[in-house]
Amino acid sequence: MTIGYSADSRTRFAGIGLAYYSRWPADLSGLAGWIVTIAIAYLFFNTSLEVGLTASLAGLIASFPVSLMVVTSIFQITFLECTGALKRIVVFVKTIALRDQTVQIMIINMGIGTLLVAVGATPVSILPPIMLALGYSTFVAVALPALGYDALCTYALLGGALVIFSDMTGTPLNEAALVFSKFMPIISTMIGFGMLFIVGGWAKMREGFVPCLLAGSTMGLTAMAVAHIGHGVVLTGVIAGMATIIVMMLYLKLNKHPILDRSQLTPQDIATEQSMPLLTALAPWIILVSCCLIINFWPPLYNFLFKELAMAVEIIPGGKPLNTRMLWNAYTWVIISTLIAVPLLKPTKAQWKEILTKWLKRAPRPFFSAAVFFSIAYVMMYSGYTPQNGVWNPPGLETNMISVLALGSAEVFNGVYSAIAAYLGLLGGFVSGSEASTIALFTKYNEIISDLLKFDFLTVAAGTAIAGGLASVISPAKLQNAAATIDALGIESKVIKVAVVISIVFTSVAALLTFIWA
Repeated sequence: MTIGYSADSRTRFAGIGLAYYSRWPADLSGLAGWIVTIAIAYLFFNTSLEVGLTASLAGLIASFPVSLMVVTSIFQITFLECTGALKRIVVFVKTIALRDQTVQIMIINMGIGTLLVAVGATPVSILPPIMLALGYSTFVAVALPALGYDALCTYALLGGALVIFSDMTGTPLNEAALVFSKFMPIISTMIGFGMLFIVGGWAKMREGFVPCLLAGSTMGLTAMAVAHIGHGVVLTGVIAGMATIIVMMLYLKLNKHPILDRSQLTPQDIATEQSMPLLTALAPWIILVSCCLIINFWPPLYNFLFKELAMAVEIIPGGKPLNTRMLWNAYTWVIISTLIAVPLLKPTKAQWKEILTKWLKRAPRPFFSAAVFFSIAYVMMYSGYTPQNGVWNPPGLETNMISVLALGSAEVFNGVYSAIAAYLGLLGGFVSGSEASTIALFTKYNEIISDLLKFDFLTVAAGTAIAGGLASVISPAKLQNAAATIDALGIESKVIKVAVVISIVFTSVAALLTFIWA
């Protein structure tokens, strides 16, 4: 973001936080970035503290589809963990496709990984121990779960990032999905081959060519199909993950390989298996997906919750109200589905105490990390605005952070900016740790530049966002999380060295597609 107008001191703010970001976790670097942004908005863009703090609050509320989803999904996964349901699910996953490694990789890391992240679980926490138990190295066990779900990262947290994109661009949800989905078949297939390369280089890519092509194209084409249907867009990750798993199972059947093989289960695994039926363990997720299917595919209920009951709040005086849609957004249904499953999983008093203790310890920092970059983005968007007669008056282009950066970027990059935007997305995803935060940081910026250079704004913004999702595989926090689950802290530095090259290659493809389509 430190591009253009370098001689003007007002544009130097974007690089100030990078020294923090390279070493600090996302919540602390985000806090530092927010403080610096508020200070520069005040000192160089004549932005009052009232405007800066009010804009920060607007950003916080705008983040709810992601930040509150993070909080509620952490509660749900903690509930599954403490009741023993998660262990039961893990034992089942360990029996999948033991005779065909490529199919196993696609099912677990792409199919199940996408499913998990779509309903709010974290593949980098759940899958590494499974991969290790299946005989993969610590390096592979950390790298693959961080890479496998990246293709459909846009649809993580039941489409939270896409909802943010829709709200920030004013684009209907199904139209936004159409823009994103055209990237998916190519990106998904590349990710499949990237996983095979990590496991066994070019030889493994050749060996697994057919199942990888099937899995990647199924994932991407399903995303396109859901977008064209126009209903249930927030469930794209769930539907695509399930479709990929089904196609891989059919491939196993055609090759006369068993889908499930319990031969590698330990006595402890068998005891876990007998302790709880699989459907009971899966109950919170089954209920969650069922509720989301009903509220998204039954038009009267969808129209009521999404449109009529938008629960809009007006934070910016004279500005567009923010639609919270709290009874439609997935975070509400995560809590409801968990509570409905309580009679089935029957947590004890001690387990409830453990659930609440762990949740209160785990949730605050991820919530803040998810929200603070939205606040930074909103301060930048409203820098230079002045309150007058009960409304905020917009500034000139030279007295707004986003405008100054956009003008400079348009001058420097001109006709190739649409390709450069993807690399900015990769940087944004690395710094903020999420695609949704990347969308918040760069949407207005891309809108102004696209208008100046006559690009298709939605395509440029989508390319930036998708590259932000691809940064998951180089996110230190996510890789450390994965390494910690298998007691392999330190291996993440080796993974990053390989993953950086892969992420740059993938981003280059996304950049080329954005350049062509924009």
